[in-house]
Amino acid sequence: MYSGSNYGSKPKRSGGYSGGYNRSRSSGSSSNQSVSSSSTPNTVTGNRSFGSRSSGGYPRSGGRSYGSSRGGFRGGRRNYGHSAPIDPNKFINKAIEVTEESKYVPVNTFGNLGLSASLLKNVELKKYTELTAVQDQSIPSIMQGKDLIGIADTGSGKTAAFLLPLIEKILKNRDERILIVVPTRELADQINAEFRQLSSGMGIYSVLCIGGTNINRQMYDLRRGYNILVGTPGRIKDLIEQRYIEMHRFHTLVLDEVDRMLDMGFIPDVRYLVGLLPAGRQTLFFSATINREVEILMQKFVLDPVRVFLKKRDTAEGIEQDIVMFRENGEKITLLHNILIEGEPKKVLIFSQTKRGVDMLTRELQSRGFRVDSIHGDKTQYLRQKVLKNFKSNLIDILIATDVAARGLDIPDVTHVINYDTPENHEDYIHRIGRTGRANKKGFALTFVRGGSVNR
Repeated sequence: MYSGSNYGSKPKRSGGYSGGYNRSRSSGSSSNQSVSSSSTPNTVTGNRSFGSRSSGGYPRSGGRSYGSSRGGFRGGRRNYGHSAPIDPNKFINKAIEVTEESKYVPVNTFGNLGLSASLLKNVELKKYTELTAVQDQSIPSIMQGKDLIGIADTGSGKTAAFLLPLIEKILKNRDERILIVVPTRELADQINAEFRQLSSGMGIYSVLCIGGTNINRQMYDLRRGYNILVGTPGRIKDLIEQRYIEMHRFHTLVLDEVDRMLDMGFIPDVRYLVGLLPAGRQTLFFSATINREVEILMQKFVLDPVRVFLKKRDTAEGIEQDIVMFRENGEKITLLHNILIEGEPKKVLIFSQTKRGVDMLTRELQSRGFRVDSIHGDKTQYLRQKVLKNFKSNLIDILIATDVAARGLDIPDVTHVINYDTPENHEDYIHRIGRTGRANKKGFALTFVRGGSVNR
């Protein structure tokens, strides 16, 4: 664990920070949801401690330590260190190195799935070489026209798992129309971008219907020919009511991140949309988490679905989870500053609980010379897309966000997720840290926690 008491002091020249890098065992681990009979919950955990130098470990050479002379970051938010309902021990979990023995071996290959040559060419251009577990177990059933419920870890390739067979479905029937409904604008934009890459040169088109953007442009696009509509529930409903979308023409429905739609209050809109679709449709559900309420909801929408449950852990095996201890709010910005200059963080996603907190932290880090920007619900969709593009292309190193960025976004090579404010619940925590450790890469997740009530 990172100890706040050591970062404010001047580092010793001979050993970097005034403390070693010490690993110790902890009985608290991230909750594991076992949905596969072959899965074994991981119980090995660990934490990091910047304690006294005599504790041993890895000395940090060449490090700088900033004191509190600049003043702390005082965001005026509520005290999450005291009121957060999550046991801090759930933020501590040792990463598991993925071995060849534990690596999933697909039954199928892209070449034997029956995909068209033009689609296989685009798959190759995307540098997809081997099917992930969710792709391997979902694509054949989707191509057979079956309903499907897919629950798999974040970053496991769920988007391609439904886009590939649906593009093939369109290639076989150019009149096919597919509706993809997701909870956030960013996820919709991401799915639409991947669809365009996978369908490049095939003469099939999509329409993106999301809030925060010009509805007149979307109305214009809907008048033209398209096969896939990707959007958020509210904007789709608006366009239906203005008679720009004819729901009876969609014979395939994809609902992605259904649990998030439930959290965000979209379920009445989703029920409305589904009620307008023809009865003989194909329905696909994909999500990283599932609970009883979501399960009940899905059962009302699907008919004899194939179930693909691949979730062995709440988090990817390669995510090293730890906490950053602090005593006063004024310490937090100093702790964060020192973490960011340690050398390990390369591409960092920081979560703050409020829009005001995001703005204040962004300004503070910018004043300290970091390449940082932010997204939250008050920013226009154009600005949010621009910032995300800059982050993905490494024009900025740090992105600060509210939970608008926690679900479904695929941002390559995020090395660290930092919860500057404690998430409201464990499910939000899982989705936040799921932005790192993707595609079998190692990632780090740090959560700021007030006090010291942590198992050691």
